[in-house]
Amino acid sequence: MTYMIDAHQDIAYNAITLHRDFRLSAHEIRQREIGTSFPALNNGEATLGWKDYQSGKIAVIFATLFLTPKKYNGGDYETQTYATPGEARLLFRRQLDYYRSLTEDGRYYRLIQNQSDLTQVLQPWKSDLPGDHPVGLILLLEGAEALGNPQELEEYYEEGLRMVGPVWSGLRYMGGTYEDHPFDSAGRHLLEVMASLNLVLDISHMRERAALTSLDLYEGPLMAGHGNCRTVNGGQGGERHFTDPTLRRLIERGGVMGVLPYNKFLVADWNPSLPRESVTLNDVIRHIDHVCQLSGDSKHVAIGSDFDGGFGYPRIPFEMDTIADFQKLGPALAERGYTEEDIQNIMHQNWLNLLERSLPA
Repeated sequence: MTYMIDAHQDIAYNAITLHRDFRLSAHEIRQREIGTSFPALNNGEATLGWKDYQSGKIAVIFATLFLTPKKYNGGDYETQTYATPGEARLLFRRQLDYYRSLTEDGRYYRLIQNQSDLTQVLQPWKSDLPGDHPVGLILLLEGAEALGNPQELEEYYEEGLRMVGPVWSGLRYMGGTYEDHPFDSAGRHLLEVMASLNLVLDISHMRERAALTSLDLYEGPLMAGHGNCRTVNGGQGGERHFTDPTLRRLIERGGVMGVLPYNKFLVADWNPSLPRESVTLNDVIRHIDHVCQLSGDSKHVAIGSDFDGGFGYPRIPFEMDTIADFQKLGPALAERGYTEEDIQNIMHQNWLNLLERSLPA
């Protein structure tokens, strides 16, 4: 088994909103939530947990700071929602404090802020040493539209932030999943501040025009952390996913797209009433294949699971129960003719290359 890097998990959001303890296994979390409304609120049962990271060799996770604008909140259970930048600032501080607490003793998780941290976290995973190993967390701000102003990124950078997705809904700066805000001067200023810090730009949730403009303007490191190919899923999820022109430009700029294994975003016309076996790992591979065909190699696609970020078990491919089952992807890729080098690229090397270009020394 090869180790894996996952480009998107809403760990703090789940811990604070749903009271999930990420030192437990996914099945222990499920047992705790029997008889509660939490699985229904999160559209499924937990797929993430400490033992699952260990058995699945999940070595590094891009862990989000994520808030929902009040106008798009899912209900009264939501605690991580904001109406003003001031409210958002307090909630972001709470999530940062959570990550600090989670990684403080380094037993379960470690915060990765630089190349030295990355090397130390990966060493036992690369060497395949026996026993459990700390999982590295790299902080990703999903939705900079919640900031009071772009200069706040300088403060968050000092706290360990290394990646930024400018939009989620599209309230400010540029068009997003729900709103087609024009790409304005504030959006350009945001990218300038990000570039000054060499933050990774995540184009996830951007509309096509916003993504293409960002890819043209931004000179720093790039990714599409969690999304799928609109050509493959028949437009399911609409503006949430990437057109071929966007993917070609991302590839030209040396970026990577993380495939998101949510059934609704993998297959056109999927709905929860269909049998579980109607969506499989082969559907994940269809999206991987498409990016590889566009690029002519396996260097621009990986995994950004977004597991438990609004969906969980059983709304994931048939062969999967928890995050650990991503280890089944390697043999499935090999059956489709992917080489060992290709599989390593997809499982971790493409994200590792990005981190080696972007993290400070």
